[in-house]
Amino acid sequence: MVEIYPTQAVQNHSIFGDISSLGHEQVVFCQDEPTGLKAIIAIHNTVLGPALGGTRMWQYTSDQEAITDVLRLSRGMTFKAAISGLNIGGGKAVIIGDARKMKSEAFLRRFGRFIESLGGRYITAEDVNMNTRDMEYISMETDHVTGLHESKGGGGDPSPVTAYGTYLGMKAAAKKVYGTDSLVGKKIAVQGVGQVGGHLVERLVKENARVFITDISEERLAQIHKTSGAIVVGQDEIYDIDMDIYAPCALGATINDNTIGRLRCQVIAGAANNQLLDEHKHGQMLIDKGIIYAPDFLINAGGLINVYAEYLGGYKREVAYQQAENIYHTCMDILDKSAAENIPSQQAAIKLAEKRIADMGKVKMSY
Repeated sequence: MVEIYPTQAVQNHSIFGDISSLGHEQVVFCQDEPTGLKAIIAIHNTVLGPALGGTRMWQYTSDQEAITDVLRLSRGMTFKAAISGLNIGGGKAVIIGDARKMKSEAFLRRFGRFIESLGGRYITAEDVNMNTRDMEYISMETDHVTGLHESKGGGGDPSPVTAYGTYLGMKAAAKKVYGTDSLVGKKIAVQGVGQVGGHLVERLVKENARVFITDISEERLAQIHKTSGAIVVGQDEIYDIDMDIYAPCALGATINDNTIGRLRCQVIAGAANNQLLDEHKHGQMLIDKGIIYAPDFLINAGGLINVYAEYLGGYKREVAYQQAENIYHTCMDILDKSAAENIPSQQAAIKLAEKRIADMGKVKMSY
C-alpha cells in the first residue's frame, strides 16, 4: 500500500511547515554513504506510548515525495493506534531506493543502528518491500523491532490480520447502506492485490461476492485470478465499473477530484492508507454523492494490532484476530456519528482518536 501523491501536492513546501501543520514531534533523516542508505523516520505522537509503525522501501521520484509520504503515514499511525485502543504512539519510516538492488545485511543493520539511536522512541515493523527476514537483520542492531518470523518468537506476516480488519470494516459499512452485512452477490472492486489485497480477495470470494481486481503487477493479477476466479480489469478502468463497493488496497490518494465523479459505488472500504487526497474536501464530496466511506486508518488497523500484540510479548495470533474484531463495532459507531453530525466519517474517526489522546495526555507525558 504505497501513497504516491500528485506532483503539485509535494512541491513548494517548507519541511518545518509540514512538520508543524501535521503535529509531529520529531523527524530524523538518516544517511550512510558506505551502504547507500537514505531513510527518514517520522515520530508523530508518543502520548500513548513509543511510536510504532512499519518501514517501507520505495523508489520515490524526489526527496520531497518521500517526506510527504512518511509524514502522512506516521500521522495516520497515531490515529490508528488511538482509535484501536492501543497504548502506543504513531510513527513510520521510509527508505529511499530500489529494494530489489539495494537491500543487504549491512544496509539493513545500519538502518537498525539508526533506530537504536532513538532510544526506544520508535519501534519498526515490516511494510511495503520489507519482510520478516529484513526485520531479523534490523533486530541484530536494535531490540526496537517487531514483525519477526514466528520461529524467532515474532508474529510473522501481519497482512492476514490487516485483511481481516478491512473485511470487517467493509461489512460494517455494507450494513449501514444495505441493512445487512452480507456481501453475497455484492460487486466489489479491489484495487491492489498484494499481500493484504490478496487475503481480502480470498475472504470476499469465500463469501460469494463478485470480485473485480486490478494491480500494477500482471504476474500478481494472473496469480490471484487463477486461485480466486476474480475478474481482471484495467488499472484505470477500475474507477468506472458498475460496482457496489470500491476497495482501494494499493495507492493512497485515489479518492480525489478526478475519481469521485467516476465512481459508481455506495461504499468505499479498503486497506490503503490516506485514501482521501484531501480528507476535508473529498470526505465532504463523498457525503454529497451519498457514498459511505469506512475510515482507512480504522479498518486497516489489523496489522498494527498484530505487531502490537507481538510488542507486548507472548504473542498469539488468535488474540490479534480477536482484538481486530472490534473494528466492526467501532466502524459502526463512527458511521453513526458521521451521519448524526453530518460530517465526513474520516473526520468523525479523527475526532474520536484525538479525544483519546487528549484524555490520556492529562495523565501521561510524551514518551
